[in-house]
Amino acid sequence: MTKKNQRYVSGNPAKRGSAATPAPRPVTFGDWVGAARLRTLPLAVAPVLIGTGAAVRDDVDHRFHWVIALACLIVAVALQIGVNFANDYSDGIRGTDDERIGPARLTASGRVSPRAVLTAALIFFAVAAVAGLAITIRTQQWWLIGVGLVCIVAAWFYTGGKRPYGYNALGEVFVFVFFGLVATLGTTWVQSQSLPQEAWFGAIGAGSLACAVLLANNLRDIDQDRLVGKRTLTVLIGRLGTKLLYTFFLLVALAVIVFVAFVAYPVAWLALLALLALGPALIIVWSHRAPGELVPALALTSIGALGYAAILATAYVI
Repeated sequence: MTKKNQRYVSGNPAKRGSAATPAPRPVTFGDWVGAARLRTLPLAVAPVLIGTGAAVRDDVDHRFHWVIALACLIVAVALQIGVNFANDYSDGIRGTDDERIGPARLTASGRVSPRAVLTAALIFFAVAAVAGLAITIRTQQWWLIGVGLVCIVAAWFYTGGKRPYGYNALGEVFVFVFFGLVATLGTTWVQSQSLPQEAWFGAIGAGSLACAVLLANNLRDIDQDRLVGKRTLTVLIGRLGTKLLYTFFLLVALAVIVFVAFVAYPVAWLALLALLALGPALIIVWSHRAPGELVPALALTSIGALGYAAILATAYVI
């Protein structure tokens, strides 16, 4: 084991054994669940809902392919959890999570070995791959294997590898492309073998809200990221720029609803109820004084994205 990783096996050696600092408590199942960051899962569910709604709308017989839809959901959720564990591992061994403001990470806390966290990430990536392979076999769309591999590689290099693009202001691009366009359009395609405009509009909305969540997260961590040299987009454009961009993404998502509702799907107006969560989140982003105050904004934006997607999908189906 390298000296770089050794420090994470049983806590910080500088603190271990100190009379003033108790030994780290044993890791629990709840700690693993926390590291999976369940509050981010709505961002994985949202594009699957929208993509399925668009597929049902586009199908001549309005059929619901529930097996394929369920497999898409497994792929999206497993990839999201895999990304979260991979980030825990990569950020932990780099030391960028040593002074986290949000929930503690497993690797950085020293209570779990980096190898165990990496194994958890690989397990969830494998689950996503198996579900994706099942979809490929069912639809006979063999090129989807390539898409799946690209998704897993992109998920890993978000914070992994020697030059992670999440450390170079490209995180929002990854989130918009994979949690917006790929997840939504892919879900629609495997169910209907078509890409109607409903799927495209929904993909833009889902991707925009996912980007908003990432911006709120990076705004919370801006001081720490600057300290460790993590060049997120937020670090580059500053607090004001991040607040403006967060607002922009919310407005894009809402503009999608207004357009869709006005042109063809009046029920979609109900998706504006997502403002019950997104509105308070926006207020927090603009008025917070301490980084920790942004944690509720993350949860509210994720919840708003899920409600947004559920209502938009319902509008398509109806």
